[in-house]
Amino acid sequence: MPIQPSLLYSLTWFAHIARHRSFTRAATEMEVTRAALSQHLKGLEQLLNVRLLNRTTRDMSLTEEGQRLLDVVQPALAAIEQVIAELGEVHDEPAGLIRLSVSRVAARTLIEPHMAEFVSRYPKLRLELVTDDGFSNIVLEGLDAGIRLGESLEEQMVAVPVTPPMEMAIVGTPGYFERNGVPATPQDLQQHNCLSYRFTSSGNLDRWSFTTPEDKNHTIVYEPRGNLIFNDDDSMLRAALQGIGLVQHLDLCVRPYLQQGRLQRVLIPWSRPRSRFFLYIPSRQHLPAKLRALMDFLIEKREQMAQEA
Repeated sequence: MPIQPSLLYSLTWFAHIARHRSFTRAATEMEVTRAALSQHLKGLEQLLNVRLLNRTTRDMSLTEEGQRLLDVVQPALAAIEQVIAELGEVHDEPAGLIRLSVSRVAARTLIEPHMAEFVSRYPKLRLELVTDDGFSNIVLEGLDAGIRLGESLEEQMVAVPVTPPMEMAIVGTPGYFERNGVPATPQDLQQHNCLSYRFTSSGNLDRWSFTTPEDKNHTIVYEPRGNLIFNDDDSMLRAALQGIGLVQHLDLCVRPYLQQGRLQRVLIPWSRPRSRFFLYIPSRQHLPAKLRALMDFLIEKREQMAQEA
């Protein structure tokens, strides 16, 4: 049986209410009355014969049935809204809001250094950074795109590399190496204060992986055992800059400190290429001008990074 137009109308109101978890905020955004929204929701619940929202005078939450419905309705509505918006901007100057999910490392290294240039080049664009080190489902969360390392992407996403291939670098200050010596092999790390990074999402410590210079198929894994553990890479890097110990970080992130002489890299022959950062989007079809502009800008910066390496 085909879906009645009135049902689609009610589903749209439901999705807005559920996203805001508030009749008042949803009504303000949609420029309708709170009473009208409430009436549409009641009608939808009666039609489906299920309760979609638990609500009191102060709080609101989705029921299990409401969450199931929202998981299907929200991506579909987002796709419809995207197509409608794209139809009017295909040939226009890039404009509008880009909601971009980024990890903290990606924000610091790929976005923040170039923000002034980006907004100057595209004055009609607005960029909202949603910083989260966990993987973000950009479709369900109503985001336009994301930037993550390749190994953390979902297969169905369209991904464009925005950095050259990167390595994991082991670094410390020159003063640290004067006091403690320079490790020649990963086994020598047992005699050094190796600072650890703990992943917020899994709670696991980041292990350091090395490739034997004579046999690129042979991998050595070392679990750092230092006197400091971090879940923020920037704090970890500041500790290394104080000469406390060694850290492992993406070569892209430590490159400025190496160029300044504040850090020194060791075990380079044992390093192995890791992934790249990718800009990922749900689809290339009907790609909005605003996302094309962001993609081209990041690809341009990728080529600059490759030349500077």
